[in-house]
Amino acid sequence: MATKVVRRHTNRPERSVYARPAGGPSKTVCAFWAAGRCTREFCRFLHADAPPSSINPQISKKSSLVWTKEGTATGKGNACNATQKRNAPQKSNSPQKINAPQESNAPQKINAPHESNAPQKSNAAQKSNPTPKNVCKFWVDGNCVKGDRCLYLHNWFRGEGFSMLAKLQGHTKAVTGIALPERTNKLYSTSKDGTARVWDCHTGECGSVIDLGGEAGSLISEGPWVFAGVPNLVKVWNTETNSEFNLDGPVGQVYAMVVGNEMLFAGTQNGDICVWKGSTETNPPFYPAATLKGHTGAVVCLTVGRNRLYSGSVDHTIKVWDLYTLQGVLTLNGHSGAVMSVLCWDQFLLSCSLDDTIKVWAATEGGGLEVTYTHNEEQGVLDLAGMTDAESKPILLSSCNDNSVRIYELPSFTERGRLFAKQEVRTVEVGPGGLFFSGDATGLFSVWKWMDPPAVKVESS
Repeated sequence: MATKVVRRHTNRPERSVYARPAGGPSKTVCAFWAAGRCTREFCRFLHADAPPSSINPQISKKSSLVWTKEGTATGKGNACNATQKRNAPQKSNSPQKINAPQESNAPQKINAPHESNAPQKSNAAQKSNPTPKNVCKFWVDGNCVKGDRCLYLHNWFRGEGFSMLAKLQGHTKAVTGIALPERTNKLYSTSKDGTARVWDCHTGECGSVIDLGGEAGSLISEGPWVFAGVPNLVKVWNTETNSEFNLDGPVGQVYAMVVGNEMLFAGTQNGDICVWKGSTETNPPFYPAATLKGHTGAVVCLTVGRNRLYSGSVDHTIKVWDLYTLQGVLTLNGHSGAVMSVLCWDQFLLSCSLDDTIKVWAATEGGGLEVTYTHNEEQGVLDLAGMTDAESKPILLSSCNDNSVRIYELPSFTERGRLFAKQEVRTVEVGPGGLFFSGDATGLFSVWKWMDPPAVKVESS
């Protein structure tokens, strides 16, 4: 009987973060299976997303996140705390609602591969149902002629448990910020087109367009306040009094902002962090408090947690500042590329970079921070946002510069789905009630929501 030999390309690495232990069976995911091209009936590599492990269980809804120093992740301990993404999670006294028409294409169901050593499907069967890698570019342009025979997605996302509520169009350049002020039914977005748009959460319609006078670099909200960073200043609105004013002091573009300890922090193009304190006795009700210096490149991300301010920069470093003394206490040097986003979650700090990694930092006994887990991506990572799904499982949204957003379940980094866009998703934001948002470089602003789990019917005996 003739035997067909399949030759592997030795210069093609296995794309997996799981290392194969010496002397034991393979724990590496088959890269050819992931691409839908494995022809081996009894492949020695896994045909699954991740190897089963007794030290890497699925995290329950009452778990906190724990990464061990060996680089694995486990779930145990107390309930997971609410996450912060740059600024504190937005709160609302009334549930936000967006009733814009839903995307016409229903979400595609992607069945999770079984972790099994059973014989795999034939080559023909695998080719007929490959694992989709991305959205069909011809379908995006409206001229795909393959229909159901196309090997790529005809949808803007894949995965289960969430859905698209609306696509909001109006910006003509990259969306750089999304915010939901408290006690309003308005949603704010800013863009490099030099405008801020105010959207009605009930209808999805744009109610007003604000001329910012320059490209917007960032947008946040805190209570009734909305802050937009533009070159050389911060624009401020109060949604309750309809007042507005400018904060001077930044040099260059304002790329990131966060509020902590009743202070506003703004990361700027020249590497400084400008600080203003709130006051009821001054007009405007914010006055300059300090300027934090230390970065040698632009500060592009900020977050607050555990009485500290964390700043990430294109100089490849993360600096840690005391929120009360405003003094620098640590410099973290784990990344080899620009640090694009930092996120405080539970007792951990998460950071992402253009060096294609997401790093998890934990406190040491001496008061420092060390990397306890590194997740590798195939592309640079632009933004991080954290939330919980409808079943209270911790979810990380990771935007990469391949025009997609990965949706991971923590702490295992098991992929739950992906969002796709025509161009890079520059910003990801989390809202109340299971809402989350993405804005891409075309100016498109998308609204998503975790769906409620199906009700369990209990029959009485």
